[in-house]
Amino acid sequence: MNNPIIQRELIGTLRTGKAVALQIGMIIVLSALVLLRWPGDAQVQWQNIEALNVLRIFGYGLMVIVMLLAPAFPSTSIVKEVQQGTLALLINSPMSRWLILVGKVVGSMGFVVLLLLLSLPTAAACYAMGGINFTDHLLKLYLVLLLVSIEYTALGLWVSSVAASLDSAMRLTYGLVLVLAVVSQGPYLMEVGSVGPLVQEVFDWIRNLSPIPVIMETLGQGGIGTGGTRSKIWLLGRFSVTSLLISALCLWQVGRRLDLTMFDRARSAGRVTDERSAGVRLFRRIMYMWFFDPKRRAGLISPLTNAVLIKEFRTRRFGRGHWMLRLIGLCLIVSLLLTFAASTAISDQQGEVAMIGGILVVLQMALLILMTPSLASGLISGERESGSWQLLQMTPLSARSIIFGKLASVLWTLMLLLLATLPGYAVLYFINADLLDQILDVLITMMLTAAVALLVSTTVSSFVKHTAQSTTVTYTLLVGLIAGTMLVWLGRDSVFSRDAVAQVLTVNPMATALALIRTPGFEVYRHDLVPANWWIMGSVCVVCLLFLLVRTWRLTKPQ
Repeated sequence: MNNPIIQRELIGTLRTGKAVALQIGMIIVLSALVLLRWPGDAQVQWQNIEALNVLRIFGYGLMVIVMLLAPAFPSTSIVKEVQQGTLALLINSPMSRWLILVGKVVGSMGFVVLLLLLSLPTAAACYAMGGINFTDHLLKLYLVLLLVSIEYTALGLWVSSVAASLDSAMRLTYGLVLVLAVVSQGPYLMEVGSVGPLVQEVFDWIRNLSPIPVIMETLGQGGIGTGGTRSKIWLLGRFSVTSLLISALCLWQVGRRLDLTMFDRARSAGRVTDERSAGVRLFRRIMYMWFFDPKRRAGLISPLTNAVLIKEFRTRRFGRGHWMLRLIGLCLIVSLLLTFAASTAISDQQGEVAMIGGILVVLQMALLILMTPSLASGLISGERESGSWQLLQMTPLSARSIIFGKLASVLWTLMLLLLATLPGYAVLYFINADLLDQILDVLITMMLTAAVALLVSTTVSSFVKHTAQSTTVTYTLLVGLIAGTMLVWLGRDSVFSRDAVAQVLTVNPMATALALIRTPGFEVYRHDLVPANWWIMGSVCVVCLLFLLVRTWRLTKPQ
C-alpha cells in the first residue's frame, strides 16, 4: 500500500461521494434481499431451498456488479495518463515498469475487491439460513468472482494501453467483455451433439471463457446447455486456466509497453497496390468502390440540410459511409451464420424457432446496448470536453436543430444495424409463416429499445461533462435495466411470486422480446409485458426528450 499509484488511484476513488453512495446502495440492496426471505421461525434447516434461491440471486447480482465495474476503472487508467501527459513522468520516475503495473492493477481492482468484502455479511446471512455448503457454494463463488476481477482488470489495462481515446477504450473494453461473457457461449449452444468429440472439446474450452457456466454450476443450476455426463466437466478448473492465462498475457503486454517507446507510434509506409497479390488486388477493388471509398470527395452541405447531422456523419468513424456499410455487412453475415447454425442444430421445429428467436433477440439487444452508448454518450459531453461546444453556441442553430442533428446521426446507424439482422427473422418466417405477427411485435420492441438507449445516452451526455464518465453511467444504467431485472426472473416461483416477476420485467425490453418470440421461461409473461412495456418505453422517451431539449437550450445560452 506504500505504492504511490495505489494511494493516488484507490484511496482517491474511495474518497469520492460516488464511491460511498455505491457501497451503501449495494449493502442496502443485498440486505433487503436477504431480509425479504428470512425464515419467520428463525430455525436453521439442513436442506433449505429458499436459502439456496436467495444465494442464487445474490451470486448473480454480484456477478453483474463485477462484470460492470471491474473493467470501468482500468479501461481509462493508462490512456488518461497519456492524454494528461503524466505517464511520461511516471516512466521517468525511479519506479520500474512492473512496479507501475502493480500499482495500476491494485489501484484499479481494489474498489471491486472492497465491494466483494462488503458483501460478505450478506453471504454469511445466507449461510446461516441453512442448506448452503461453505466450500461448494460460497468459497467457489468468491473465487470465481475474484478471478473475473483480475481478468477484466488486466483486459481493461491492455485496452487502455493501446487505445487512442477514453471513449474508444471504454467501448472496446466492454465489447471484449461481452464477447468473453456471452458470445463465447454461442458455439457450444448451437452445436451440442452435432459435431465430433474434438470439435466439441474445443467448444467446451471456448465456453469456459465466460464465468456464467461455472457460477451457474456453483449455485446448483448447472452450466448453460449442459446435460447428462457433460455437466460433470470441472468447469471451475477450466475457467481458472483460461482466465489466468488471459490475465497473464494482457498484463505481460501492458508491462512490455510501459516505456517511452509507446509514445512513438510509427505509421506504416504502405505498399503499392500493383505489387500485391492478385487476391489482395481483387479484394481492394471490391472494398474500395465508390460507395466504400473513404477518400471520395464529399459534396457541399445544402442550405436545407441540418449541418450538425452532416458534421456528425463526417467526423465519427461509424458515421462515415464506408464504415457503416462494413458494419452492416458484418452484422448481416453474423446473423445469417447464427441462424444457419441454430437451424441445423435443432431437430424439432418448435425448439428450432425458440432457439433461433432467442439468439436473434440477444444478438440485437447486445448490438444496441454495446453500440448506442459508444455512439451517443459523447454527442454533447464530447463537444463540451473538447471546447467545440462554444463554436455551436456561436452558430445560428437552435437547440432543437442541434438535438435533431445529433440524434438523427446515431438513430440512422442503429436502424441500419437492426435492418442487417432482419434476414434471421426471414428464416423464422420461412420456417413458420404464422410467426409474422410475433416477429413484427419483436421488431417494434427493438425499435423502442433503440430509441430509449439513444435518448438515455444523450440525456446523460448533456449532464456529464466528460465522455468517459458519460459512457460509464450509460452502460451501467442500460445493463442494470436489462441484466439487473433478469435477476428477479431467476428467482421466479421461489424467491419472488409470479406477479412480482411480471411487474419487474415490465421495464425490461429484452424480456418482452423473448416473451413475444415464445422463448421458454418467458412465454408465460407475454400478456403481462405487452403492451405495458411499450407504454413504459414510450414514456421514458418522451421524458428524456423533454429533459434533453431543456438542458440543451440552457447550454446554448451564454455561460
